[in-house]
Amino acid sequence: MRHVVGLLLLPIVGMSCGPAPQPTTQTSPLATNAFTETVPNSTVRFIMRPVPVAAAAPSLKSAPFWIGETEVTWDAYDVFLLRLDVPIERRGTVEADPGADAVSRPTPPYAPPDRGWGHDHFPAISVTFHGAQQYCRWLSEKTGRRYRLPTVAEWQYACRAGANDDSSAHAERAWFAENACETTHRVATRKANAWGIYDMLGNVAEWCTDENNKSVVCGGSFLSPADETRYASYQSQAPAWNQSDPAFPRSKWWLSDAPFVGFRVVCEGPLPAK
Repeated sequence: MRHVVGLLLLPIVGMSCGPAPQPTTQTSPLATNAFTETVPNSTVRFIMRPVPVAAAAPSLKSAPFWIGETEVTWDAYDVFLLRLDVPIERRGTVEADPGADAVSRPTPPYAPPDRGWGHDHFPAISVTFHGAQQYCRWLSEKTGRRYRLPTVAEWQYACRAGANDDSSAHAERAWFAENACETTHRVATRKANAWGIYDMLGNVAEWCTDENNKSVVCGGSFLSPADETRYASYQSQAPAWNQSDPAFPRSKWWLSDAPFVGFRVVCEGPLPAK
């Protein structure tokens, strides 16, 4: 999987990087088993899609799990980043409070983290593996559910959604180098896969854990060529992803040179009663 920052990528004939289409609405056969999560003390809601774990998938845990219908958006990440779930009189404080308020939160970034590409309903970008993990921890404590990052095996299984091929990204389903104009796009503006999950390929590469519990990003991004944007594509973090960070040591929250990195969450089952 290749990422090139600052290189002009011209669209190939037959593709356009004009205005993104409006979000589509699709009904998945598994839609009745999906659930909508509401972050307490906020108006943020997002949909979690069930992943049907078959006996033919020995690399997966036997327990059921759900995966985010979309990548984590700025709408959802801002609640964590800006402490919007905390009473306004305490948002500027750092005292340790019981429960999720005690989870470590990101330091303010040096520049607008969305790079002016879009915020509402756009994927959160430049978030480190640590930042993604802390978000999952915070979300778990806030909701009482077990949220975490997907394993590579889980992510790939959900990405394929029952398909047996490793075909490259198609313009109807993904934002990649030849059609994205070097920028992220609103989530769910391309077609969902067979299980109702959007943007598994392209838009932003997504943090996962491999079989050795090491961090990798999966699926390619808006900078990845179409023929390299595949379900089996993954990459480890490189030093260049944080090269221009002026802090020393480098930020554990932000990737100054990796706007192509985001994440998606998984929720383990069975779900607790709400």
